Amino acid sequence: MIRKRILSGMQPSGPLHLGNYFGALRNWVSLQEEYDCFYFIADWHSLTTLYEDPHMIKKYTREVAIDWLSSGIDPEKSTLFVQSRIPEHAELHLILSMVVPVPWLERNPTYKEKQQEIKSVDMSSYGFLGYPVLQTADIVLYNAHYVPVGIDQAPHLELSREIVRRFNGLYKKKVFIEPVAKISDTPKLNGTDGRKMSKSYNNAIYLSDSEKDITKKIKSMLTDPQRARREDPGDPDVCNLYPFHKLYSPLDMQKEIDRDCRTAAIGCGDCKMKLTESVLAGMAPQMERRREISGKPKLVDEILAEGTKKAQRVARATLEKAKAAMKF
Repeated sequence: MIRKRILSGMQPSGPLHLGNYFGALRNWVSLQEEYDCFYFIADWHSLTTLYEDPHMIKKYTREVAIDWLSSGIDPEKSTLFVQSRIPEHAELHLILSMVVPVPWLERNPTYKEKQQEIKSVDMSSYGFLGYPVLQTADIVLYNAHYVPVGIDQAPHLELSREIVRRFNGLYKKKVFIEPVAKISDTPKLNGTDGRKMSKSYNNAIYLSDSEKDITKKIKSMLTDPQRARREDPGDPDVCNLYPFHKLYSPLDMQKEIDRDCRTAAIGCGDCKMKLTESVLAGMAPQMERRREISGKPKLVDEILAEGTKKAQRVARATLEKAKAAMKF
């Protein structure tokens, strides 16, 4: 039986954190058991924010691969590759950009949101406006049936579907598959300060953090703002610690924390100590694998090189099919 194909990627714009893991990476690991998975490191996409200082992209490319491998992505089951090493991405992006109306890109909600969110970089570039076109090229080059996304990202994929329909309609041939969003349930996980976990906010717990780093970060985490004093009852539903307990602590401990927090039988400091133990225990196997893989940089490079060769064969065939349909 031929497996349906999954395509997804991550930017190497910095180290991966728990938000990346629970938001996407954990789901990728489970998908590789059922689908033909292609996972790529989107280094060209990183240039939208790192174009002024791109030298770190190379370093983070390997670091992202290490995080993937240590989290359970298996190169025997999934194809891992680097976007910029396959020029077909750039060529198809150019071709598609000729048929995509500019208003389609300007109405993309992410375009304005990111410009408002990221103030440290000028995001008014052509490359950022055309980001969805390159994203579409990334997907359709590999005949991907599904793209795993959170519910909030589903509208972005609809633009890719529109671009596919326009191209196939113009050249009267079904060259590209319309990708379908594979919605994944992602737990709400904020950073240590209660905002969205992000390296930009300096509030992230990274997959590459040491036990000491993780302990220090959990100790500094924002808790229920209503608990001004130790004897004040709390509400786990609004506390920044409890979502982490739901992910890492045993069920009986979760129930105990919930009860004791509401009755002020436990203080936030005690809760943080219990959470630290749970997180370190839960992350231990992953951290051990990461230490092992980090000591084998040549192996990581070989995995990416082999995956890139395999991916390029697929990409080249798709690009030639597109050119043939255009009679170009």
